[in-house]
Amino acid sequence: MFSKTNRKSGGDAGSGTPRKPAVPSIISADLRIVGDLNSAGEIHIDGCVDGDIKSKILMVGESAVIKGEIIAETISVHGTINGQINAQTVNLAKTAHVAGDILHKNLSIETGAFLEGHCKRMDDKKDSAEGRINLVVKDSTSPAPVVQSKVGGEGKKVAAGN
Repeated sequence: MFSKTNRKSGGDAGSGTPRKPAVPSIISADLRIVGDLNSAGEIHIDGCVDGDIKSKILMVGESAVIKGEIIAETISVHGTINGQINAQTVNLAKTAHVAGDILHKNLSIETGAFLEGHCKRMDDKKDSAEGRINLVVKDSTSPAPVVQSKVGGEGKKVAAGN
């Protein structure tokens, strides 16, 4: 009982036992956040977020409204997003309303989901690192088509021949 021998108790930080997954961070329906969110784990949003979100897993509830860029490994959308989505796996439920471009590796869209934007499949190395979408737009004031390059929410116009 009072001996000097070391006993390892289960769940010790240095014991090498596997840790339980962390509880997801939850933003409830009555909460509004203005600013960016960063998490190494899972975030479940039912409220409003005005800002960019970086997370491993993101669950967007039916009552959620997000205005900003989202970067995640996996995202499941049941609510409203206005902004670019960059994720390995994107699932749009029938109640989803997305206005923005989607960069993805795997994409699932249920019947009834609303999507206004471009979808682009990421290459393993090239597009995931760049996060860039190029659009060719015919401008009535310019004789040549214009290429719009979108990087991280900033648009740049370049003549197609240049």
